Amino acid sequence: MSELHDECGVFGIFKSDKSTDIVEETYLALYALQHRGQIGAGIAVNDGGNIKYYKGFGMIPEALPEKELLRLGNGKMALGHVKYSSGEAVDHENLAPLVMRYMKGQLALCMNGALTNYHMLRDELNQGAAIFQSNGDTEIIAYLIARARIDTGSIEDAVDKAVGKLRGAYALVIMSPEKMIGVRDKMGIRPLCIGKLGESYVIASESCVFDSLGGDFIRDVEPGEMVVIDENGLHSYKNRCGGETHLCLFEYVYFSRPDTVLDGVSVAKARQRAGRLLARQHPVDADFVCGVPDCGIESAIGYSIESDIRYATGLIKNMYIGRAFNNRKRNSEYLMRIKLNALKHNVDGKRVIVIDDSILKGRTSKHIVDLLRKAGAKEVHMRIASPMFRNPCYLTSDTTPKEDLIASDMSAEEICRYIGADTLGFLSVESLPEIAKECRLGFCDACFTGNYPLDVSDTSRTDKYSQKIQIDPEV
Repeated sequence: MSELHDECGVFGIFKSDKSTDIVEETYLALYALQHRGQIGAGIAVNDGGNIKYYKGFGMIPEALPEKELLRLGNGKMALGHVKYSSGEAVDHENLAPLVMRYMKGQLALCMNGALTNYHMLRDELNQGAAIFQSNGDTEIIAYLIARARIDTGSIEDAVDKAVGKLRGAYALVIMSPEKMIGVRDKMGIRPLCIGKLGESYVIASESCVFDSLGGDFIRDVEPGEMVVIDENGLHSYKNRCGGETHLCLFEYVYFSRPDTVLDGVSVAKARQRAGRLLARQHPVDADFVCGVPDCGIESAIGYSIESDIRYATGLIKNMYIGRAFNNRKRNSEYLMRIKLNALKHNVDGKRVIVIDDSILKGRTSKHIVDLLRKAGAKEVHMRIASPMFRNPCYLTSDTTPKEDLIASDMSAEEICRYIGADTLGFLSVESLPEIAKECRLGFCDACFTGNYPLDVSDTSRTDKYSQKIQIDPEV
């Protein structure tokens, strides 16, 4: 159970079948992306160039009540977004989709990722007398598109011109009065893919969405590619493709759902392979292997297969907490207690190997070890299916400061003593790319190595434009 917040999730559908209920399909798609964001969600519907939208806080049923969705109608296109916390202030203006009106009508945008030149672009726009309603990256992109549209002949040309000014990691889905556009950053750091639901094209953060809707996966959007969907079908523009690629490795470790296939590699297969590598690198004799729900389970299965030590359930996750995660009146210890329980019947008197995806601050790992001890575990051996997380990631929807990362100033042995485990082992940095060796792209491993693929010096949100609201990343 990682302590890092999930990524945001994006979805878009362009209807080509009159029987398709795009609001219902978008709603169901957001359920499939719920793991990528639980702070809030939104849906925007385009009916003949008139865009109606609704967005709210909480899990999908809380954020998008049925009575509000009925008011959206059933137009030609729809966007959907799930959001987790970021450096942006957590208020209604920072929920997505962002809908704006400009010289060519209305425009709706959804984004997953973060711009590394946020301050530079915002300063430039402020000097042009732009008036902002939020402190998010998405609004900056919307302004850039609107300004570019003055001098360009089409919305896709305006998007391409705006994208040329962006630096960072992003997957964008944009809805104009007549077209839907998807854009992936030129390094491919954030994922984006294309599918079909009957005759209707769909764009999503992960391929698991298409399976959930009963649709078909077509392909991943290439790094730097812009895809445009209109009445004449799907069109591809690749003039920004061809550079170095750096897909975020943490998508395989934690962010993506196990049933997603990401740039040619099954996430479940990658996690199982990580578990097998862990068993080779950090073997230990024990009675059974268990995984921390949800992201540690596949790696635990891999460890069990490789070590020939049986797999069993050691921890149970409460799946029905909802917005308790974000209840600021409760402390993190309280939230961790209601989130996980040990299965005493399996654990009592046993030597347990417990597999988790990562360790950031260490408090959650300490809590897990303590749970297993109290349930009667004779020994607790913790194995982590990724290397030591030493550096902040500035390219996600949330950034944990370096001073809060336990591995930034502690060795593995010191962390082991802190969390109270008998032994602790991390996957080696050198072997991490092996978990997704068939991937068509290169990787970003900056959170483990500090080798950022681009300049991250302009990434802080705790500045004059933002009053950051902290949500504890442990819970």
